[in-house]
Amino acid sequence: MKAETPRDLALKALNRLTRSPAFSSSVLDLLFRANRDLDDRDRAFVSHLVQGVLRWRLRLDWIIGQAAHFPLRKIEPPVLDILRLALYQVFFLDRVPESAAVNEAVKQARAGYPDHIASFVNGLLRTICRHKENVAYPNRGTDPIRYLSVYYSYPVWLVEKWISELGADTAEALLEAGNQTPSLVVRVNHLKTGRCALVKRLAEEGLVVRPTPYSPLGVVVEGLRGRVDQLRAFQEGLFQVQDEAAQIAAFFLSPLPGSTVLDLCAGFGGKTSHLAEMMNNQGRVVALDTNRDKLVSLAANAKRLGIQIIHPAVADATSDVSALFRSRFERVLVDAPCSGLGVLSRHPDGKWTRDKEGIKGLALLQSAVLHRAAGVLKKGGSMLYVTCTISREENEGVVEGFLKAHPAMVLENLKEQAPSWAAELIDEKGFLRTLPYLHRMDGFFAALFTKPSRSTVS
Repeated sequence: MKAETPRDLALKALNRLTRSPAFSSSVLDLLFRANRDLDDRDRAFVSHLVQGVLRWRLRLDWIIGQAAHFPLRKIEPPVLDILRLALYQVFFLDRVPESAAVNEAVKQARAGYPDHIASFVNGLLRTICRHKENVAYPNRGTDPIRYLSVYYSYPVWLVEKWISELGADTAEALLEAGNQTPSLVVRVNHLKTGRCALVKRLAEEGLVVRPTPYSPLGVVVEGLRGRVDQLRAFQEGLFQVQDEAAQIAAFFLSPLPGSTVLDLCAGFGGKTSHLAEMMNNQGRVVALDTNRDKLVSLAANAKRLGIQIIHPAVADATSDVSALFRSRFERVLVDAPCSGLGVLSRHPDGKWTRDKEGIKGLALLQSAVLHRAAGVLKKGGSMLYVTCTISREENEGVVEGFLKAHPAMVLENLKEQAPSWAAELIDEKGFLRTLPYLHRMDGFFAALFTKPSRSTVS
């Protein structure tokens, strides 16, 4: 039996995502588990192809539609994925010859379809290649929304949303930034090493590294050819993979050694471990999540990092979590599920799996989690609300609704406590707000609440 090529595996992943939209990272993980003999270079190529097609899918579909002269719905989805995969290589990968991309696409069509489908794929792709310098996009002057949607490959509703909330120029800068391939960023585990020592250590492992411009614990890693978990420094627990924006957000909860901390939506625990490290591994961090598998990974990761104070627990943060605990917490982190519109450069599938109605539902979920969080916060304690999205409903809207429902809670102005390196990341309303086009990191939002010592809030 002929071995599947990286392009074949990329097509398999795209077909699955077309049939059942999901996180591409999960689909790729399953794919790589089933193909363990795939070397690091091929794994990277497969990931790059899948992410690239997802990132530019709408523009690719526009190009196909212009050449086909009939609606895309008449092209079978798996065939459409063959065309998208080939055209991504033609338009975005300089090192792949056009002939190779086209020939491989024709082979893929012949492997599963009649000859006339392979001929259609061949003819369409070669026509596009001949005229690729003359692709006509929607008219920017007469239909600016459609132009921005097609050219930058975003759904119309999201282009309209960002223009209405941020203005046309900022929205376009955000669209462009969201299409950039992000760098790998890691957080130093200061329980085991320092940033300078980690930079030196990673350089010894053959990587090009540099400190992050804002977070004092961040390191940008370039030139990684294999998996990050194969690095000796990773295996020794010297760092945690975490974008700079996520690192910065946790600083504002500022738990002290010996504190009691609750992470209500812990997930895989990137921020959970950061909080434990900030506490010098002294105190107690309870990590809640509904997903047991994520908590198992969190526990294993904590062990790798040398952290003993994290206590995972399966629970639903929208339920009455106060009934689970006999005492209240000095610090509570609410990193609630969100639309992820601030991390589209890392998860481009989010462009196509989110919609306006879904965002409204997420805002209700976030509000419910915040309400429950207030009930487990000790008087005099602090609660940090964090999202990785750029969406007023999920950010300011949730904060405003929470304050109306909990008038005794105090919204802190982060400008008054931000360290000098973070001062420019605080907006005029006192929120942490990082923007991909401006700060070259993920788009995050954070608001800090405190419960006064004489609060009547339960």
